[in-house]
Amino acid sequence: MENTFIENGLNKNRRKFLSKASLGIGSLALGSLLIPDFYKSSKEDLEDSLLAQLPHFAPKAKRVIYLFQNGAPSQLDLFDYKPMLQKMYGEDLPESIRMGQRLTGMTSNQASFPLAGTVYDFKQYGSSGAWISELLPYTAGIADDICFIQSMHTEAINHDPALTFLQTGAQVGNRPSMGAWMSYGLGSENHNLPAFCVLLSRGKGNGQGVYSKLWTNGFLDSIHQGVQFSSGDDPVLYLNNPTGMKSSERRKMLDKLGELNNKNYDEFGDPEILAKIQQYELAYRMQTSVPEITDLKNEPESIVKMYGPECLVPGTYAANCLLARKLSESGVRFVQLYHQGWDAHDNLPSQIKGQCKDADQPSAALITDLKQRGLLDETLVIWGGEFGRTNYCQGSLTKDNYGRDHHPRSFTIWMAGGGVIPGFVYGKTDDFGYNIAENPVHVNDFHATVLHMMGLNHEKLVFRHLGRRYRLTDVSGHVVKDILA
Repeated sequence: MENTFIENGLNKNRRKFLSKASLGIGSLALGSLLIPDFYKSSKEDLEDSLLAQLPHFAPKAKRVIYLFQNGAPSQLDLFDYKPMLQKMYGEDLPESIRMGQRLTGMTSNQASFPLAGTVYDFKQYGSSGAWISELLPYTAGIADDICFIQSMHTEAINHDPALTFLQTGAQVGNRPSMGAWMSYGLGSENHNLPAFCVLLSRGKGNGQGVYSKLWTNGFLDSIHQGVQFSSGDDPVLYLNNPTGMKSSERRKMLDKLGELNNKNYDEFGDPEILAKIQQYELAYRMQTSVPEITDLKNEPESIVKMYGPECLVPGTYAANCLLARKLSESGVRFVQLYHQGWDAHDNLPSQIKGQCKDADQPSAALITDLKQRGLLDETLVIWGGEFGRTNYCQGSLTKDNYGRDHHPRSFTIWMAGGGVIPGFVYGKTDDFGYNIAENPVHVNDFHATVLHMMGLNHEKLVFRHLGRRYRLTDVSGHVVKDILA
């Protein structure tokens, strides 16, 4: 049945392509350039190509904006309210709750694990009655647009493997990131922009580094790698023409370079040569599209007020949220933001307050902005970090000061738009906020669900590399259908 679908689908798409082409040699060459896998002869290659390049079913979302809070925000101070921690403040975490869980080297030698309730007030908001901290008043204002998942969990206990796992589906490097998989499966809606863009910002809290391996194409063609935008005069490095070269001269140079690269491809058959041609052509087209999109100075006063005055300062989280909306609105398939500074091992109340000041208003503004433009239903927005923080204090505990270590066993993320149920809280932790009590969601489940909302079957979005079929969810993961509208 499946092979019949593949053969019929291939014939249908080939007929469609040829019917719109002039059937000349030049048209066939153009088709092989634009769709390199179209004329593969192996049935297995055809299967991978067809399933990768087409949505497997009608998508709930067309685009993703991932607001990644790098360093792991404390769910216990933001979303997961636990009165028990207030009641038992300073008492040792019961062994029956910890159950010998692996600890990091930063707390494994502690003599005790004093429970630390939050110093911030919580209230319930929206039709779901979601508990939200006083640190996030703007997020509280959009509670009815948000689906909170309070039962996320991961195996990784340290930042680098946890961050890499959440972004690529593996704790080791050199695997394609989520955005690269989206680019491979769906491409971009805009011929003049990449399918996958990356924006970086840094808060005043303790930061964890981010690296290009987090937005790498891995073993996929390099055209799928995330394009990083900077806050300088040149948002995309090396995009502008060299000094003294006119655009017309650049066009002639690229044409000649394309001829040489095509001869190289004819001789060696390396698909990466075609990917390079695509990259050169995309860079040329981006010369006109990128400056217009990254210019935030002409945004109306109402938008500046919504996102906050920092949205006009390039490189800030607020500016990146606004830019993410513009990129998504222009057809970029996957926009990834990284906001560093959430790693509060000590002095958490002070650090988290500053981070929330950076992230709260712009994140909520992004949802409101998309909604008022009629884009939220087709844009999935994700907010969260790589794991959670412990319910016990790292180091000494005082009345108004504490730190929290890494906690992979349970943490909270939220989603909005893109087909998730709005105003909904999914999953639950125990009274100590330590273990998951209801509806656990693993990282692989999260990936499977995001792909599903984009119209992709996570078990069929595969790529054969070194004799093995790889996918974002590796060999596990299931779609969390309970959160889908």
